[in-house]
Amino acid sequence: MNMRVTVFLAALMLAGAAAAQKAEVFSDGGAAIRGYDPVAYFTEGKPVKGKPEFAHQWKGATWRFASAANRDRFAAAPEQYAPQYGGYCAYGVASGYAVKTEPDAWSVVDGKLYLNYDRSVQASWVKDTLGYIRKADANWPRALER
Repeated sequence: MNMRVTVFLAALMLAGAAAAQKAEVFSDGGAAIRGYDPVAYFTEGKPVKGKPEFAHQWKGATWRFASAANRDRFAAAPEQYAPQYGGYCAYGVASGYAVKTEPDAWSVVDGKLYLNYDRSVQASWVKDTLGYIRKADANWPRALER
């Protein structure tokens, strides 16, 4: 296990000890995915910064989009585009914790968007993606309590 993942796991334990129930959607300053457009991961194959003028409220967070068309797509079917586990780190949820993510640490698996804490953690995630998804599915939404 590399040092970065070890530090990540230690941070999970500390976060769990001090945290109360978290919001259903991870948002930094109220913006889901740190203001990135969730639809763009599917249509452009990369993270694209959203614009405040193309915003939509869903599940207590502000979702931003690069265009009105992407906003409208999301509004019509948010579950199709929103990241799994409320945008919390999928690897972290597999370990039982809801922790932050970075927009550039992502993958689309079977038509679903998954975000990770950072690229180092994502490197661990890709070693057993389907196994981690099974674990995360079993832990969600209880991971919000840790």
